[in-house]
Amino acid sequence: MEWREQAQAAERIGGWDAAISLVSARAECYSTDFLAHDNHLWHMDLLARAERVDQLTELALTDVHARRRLNKSLHERGMDAALRRRAEAGDSDALYHLVKSLCERDHRQEAQEAVEFLGPENEYAHQFVANCHRAASDGTR
Repeated sequence: MEWREQAQAAERIGGWDAAISLVSARAECYSTDFLAHDNHLWHMDLLARAERVDQLTELALTDVHARRRLNKSLHERGMDAALRRRAEAGDSDALYHLVKSLCERDHRQEAQEAVEFLGPENEYAHQFVANCHRAASDGTR
C-alpha cells in the first residue's frame, strides 16, 4: 500500500497521528511541486480535524495556510472569543471569520461593533457587515 493510501485509510478511521505523520513528511508550503504544496494543505486540514489547535497556532505565526485553517476551524467550532483575540492581534482573516460567525447567529450589531473596533479602516469587513445587514432585511440570510 502506497503512503497516500495509508494516510487516507488512517484519516478515515481517525488515526490522526499516523495520517499527520505520513502527510507532513511529504508536505511543503509554496513548493514548486504542486503535489508537495497540496500535501501541505492536506496536512493543515488534518491538524484542524484532529483538533491540534496548539500546533496550528504555532504554525500560523509563519504560515498563511495554517493561519487560515486555524481561523476556519475556530469559526466552525464557534470559538468567537479566540477569533476576537486573533483579530485584536491584527489577523484580518480572523476578523472576517468572527464577523461571519456573528452574522450567522443574527448578532449583526455585535458584528458591526467588532468591525468598528477591530477593523475601522478594513473596507472588506465593512462590506461584509453591510451584506449581512442587507441579507437579514431581505430575508435571504
